[in-house]
Amino acid sequence: MSDIIKHECGIAMLRLLKPLAFYQKKYGSSFYGLNKMFLLMQKQHNRGQDGVGLANLKLDIPAGKRYISRKRSVSSNPIQNIFSEINNRFIELESTNPSKLLDCKWLKNNLPFTGELFLGHLRYGTFGGNTIEQCHPFLRQNNWKTRNLVLAGNFNMTNVDELFNQLVDLGQHPKQKSDTITILEKIGHFLDEENDKIYYKNKSKVSKKEISSIIERDLDLTSILKQSAKYWDGGYVMCGFIGHGDAFALRDPNGIRPAYYYKNDEIVVVTSERPVIQTSFNVPNSRIKEIKRGHALIIKKDGKVIEKQVRKPLSNTSCSFERIYFSRGNDEDIYQERLELGRRIFPRVLKLIDNDVKNTVFSYIPNTAEVSYYGLLKGCNEYLNEVKSKKIKSLGNDLDKKKISEIMNISPRAEKIAIKDAKLRTFITSDESRDDLVTHIYDITYGKVKKTDNLVMIDDSIVRGTTLKQSILRMLDRLNPKKIIIVSSAPQIRYPDCYGIDMAKMGDFIAFQAAIELLKEENKDNVIKEVYKKCKSQSEKNKEHMVNYVQEIYQEYSSEKISKKIATLLTPKNTKSKIQIIYQSISDLHASCPNHRGDWYFTGKYPTPGGLKVLNTSFINYIEGNNKRAY
Repeated sequence: MSDIIKHECGIAMLRLLKPLAFYQKKYGSSFYGLNKMFLLMQKQHNRGQDGVGLANLKLDIPAGKRYISRKRSVSSNPIQNIFSEINNRFIELESTNPSKLLDCKWLKNNLPFTGELFLGHLRYGTFGGNTIEQCHPFLRQNNWKTRNLVLAGNFNMTNVDELFNQLVDLGQHPKQKSDTITILEKIGHFLDEENDKIYYKNKSKVSKKEISSIIERDLDLTSILKQSAKYWDGGYVMCGFIGHGDAFALRDPNGIRPAYYYKNDEIVVVTSERPVIQTSFNVPNSRIKEIKRGHALIIKKDGKVIEKQVRKPLSNTSCSFERIYFSRGNDEDIYQERLELGRRIFPRVLKLIDNDVKNTVFSYIPNTAEVSYYGLLKGCNEYLNEVKSKKIKSLGNDLDKKKISEIMNISPRAEKIAIKDAKLRTFITSDESRDDLVTHIYDITYGKVKKTDNLVMIDDSIVRGTTLKQSILRMLDRLNPKKIIIVSSAPQIRYPDCYGIDMAKMGDFIAFQAAIELLKEENKDNVIKEVYKKCKSQSEKNKEHMVNYVQEIYQEYSSEKISKKIATLLTPKNTKSKIQIIYQSISDLHASCPNHRGDWYFTGKYPTPGGLKVLNTSFINYIEGNNKRAY
């Protein structure tokens, strides 16, 4: 994605099912769990660059000893930062008393992050600033073990105001109106109620000290989560643990956010991406499971693992953007899907170049578009194989080796044209000088593109188009091709996201800008006004009764006409090459990613009522000139 958008957070939860001494003996390290957490988080670094947090819980620690540890960082290298700080204690011990590193009982009783349960989070913030206070995991602390709650997740709630008011109605006084704090306190409220229920049921039967053990045994996490999540509207994977050792990972009813887990007799692990588990624990894809929609993976203190339904599963609308861009492309299925996205769009590219493959150079930008680029080349080769077959057949009996060799050597001109200069930073604030620097963020390969050539560049998606206009198209134009064709492996982004992706404002989307410009040019401003009136009239309605009126903005035009207008809007001044832009079709997106039908940012078909509310508010904000989020 040439446009930088902040996106999905990542989670990693690990429960060691054996005593620490087991891992020390089998794997030669008392820090098996900590080392695995570093791998799990590092392999998901693409999911979080604003901040990182890690929490650890020790089971069955005597009273008076610390049993929950947490470290968070917003440094430029947050993963390395927190693990370096944690490891410094062990490095110091190695120099003063190395035998203690082999004494697992001593380590657990005396040093932090030597417990059995780990929860890590990688933050890519969609709201608020970038401070330690906004980094997960969050703690809700209490002097009773079973009332302590540690929480982290990949989520956005669309109805925070409603949930906040529910807490106030319960008599609480939340310190902050954010979805994270609201969810923490919501779960915390029902955790307290569950504790009270078990306490009062047993207080006349046993001593207060003994009741703690009974609460640990009888605490019903499934019930707590059912009551907590009853009114949640959003996309989420929520991971957490209770102070005595029960843990959970909860997924939303539509499966919007991804979550995978693996279990054997030594560990239970949950992550946002499947290959992370494969790599870190060297297990085959077939043994890794996906948490079902609306279900929670419950890990009891005694190590028992069960998957329980918390909310009724709804239609599967798992985020297709995960497949196109957010998740790393080394997942077996995602790799194939991205290949297919590139392959399927080739016929439309072929049409734009008038079937002139000979005078066309194919490349990609940025690096995350590389797999779809291979798919584009695959589509090109399939076409060329047909061309070569026809040429060979036309030779008849004249099977001249030279002619056959010439035919067989026909292939796509695949080149690495754009190379990002990762070290270049824009530090000048004046627009004219800054724009000149921005054009040099990428280096280009000279000598491969001729004046008679088409230059085809595939991108993951085009959201705002800012980077295209300010940098990429200017840079590519210096190569003097006849035509530059930018290919988006994703369809046009027309609607805001509210489930975790930082795409909240209608005015940011170049597809929306293009549709608005077309309406104005053709004196159809009345369409914009009518849509505004309809949105305004339903703004006070219950979200369950809202309608997507914004889609009427797009109904006047074909996607091809909007794409043509996008190309006009994004073409920089004084560009010599002709610029064309094409997008993936919705039908080919669904064919490429058949099991991931979440496409609301392309189609406006939101999986939850809160999505329509956000869309409605976002359009009203745009018309009224309020440059703010809709949630």
